[in-house]
Amino acid sequence: MKKKRNQYSAQRKFQVALEAVRGVHTINPVASEQGLHPNQVSQWKRQLLDEGATVFNQGTSHQRRDQEAQEAELYEPIGRLKMELEWLKKKGNCSTRCEE
Repeated sequence: MKKKRNQYSAQRKFQVALEAVRGVHTINPVASEQGLHPNQVSQWKRQLLDEGATVFNQGTSHQRRDQEAQEAELYEPIGRLKMELEWLKKKGNCSTRCEE
């Protein structure tokens, strides 16, 4: 039986990565203290350093969410119309074949 993968909260990931970034201890002691693999701590640290600037871009994240909501609102009727068109095509083809 396979072992279920651990899933950690964003808060815990942030705390572990922040501890690794501070540099008080190297990654290995941080990982053993937290019960994690050193590669996982390194990955979270790298992600924090790479994407840390996006924390201060609150305005852009709100704009992105609004844009995604608007796109979903626009694409929904298009998808529905496509489904109806396909259904009508199938129904139209079946009725002509059935008559023959």
